[in-house]
Amino acid sequence: MIHAILRMGDPRLLVPSRAVERFGTPELAALLADMRDTMRAHDGAGLAAPQIGVPLRVVIFGMEANPRYPDAPPVPYTELVNPVLTPLADDEEDGWEGCLSVPGFRGVVPRFTRLRYEGFDPAGRRIAREVDDFHARVVQHECDHLDGILYPMRIRDMRKFGFAEVLFPELAGADE
Repeated sequence: MIHAILRMGDPRLLVPSRAVERFGTPELAALLADMRDTMRAHDGAGLAAPQIGVPLRVVIFGMEANPRYPDAPPVPYTELVNPVLTPLADDEEDGWEGCLSVPGFRGVVPRFTRLRYEGFDPAGRRIAREVDDFHARVVQHECDHLDGILYPMRIRDMRKFGFAEVLFPELAGADE
């Protein structure tokens, strides 16, 4: 089922999420199916459960090609429950981000360039990966939602935040 995506300003997006306590349940499977349908319907690179009003520590991400990020490399589709992120270096890189909860805008956000993420798949099997660059950026962005953080809260220079159609006229309409 495709859900409406909560938008910046909705107080539910600012509430830290609860850990999933039971794996392999019909409820978790239904949530993930709804998240997949919703992310794909909106051409997202990822989606966090709080974005559809569910305050659980569940994110999905992955893409082959995406009109919202035309130059981005593929990211393998992943369903990640109760994630924990560990930076592997202090190096950060600024990069443009958008968000389905902040439609029509883009901003430059600093993110760690390399990290390890751990958590579980929907059946409760452990996931542990070391990633870098765009993959690392996507994971950090989605996991921020679990802590009530939207990417504009991380922007250091508000001169690098604005309407996507003004900043990137060639992508006009891709964030809607």
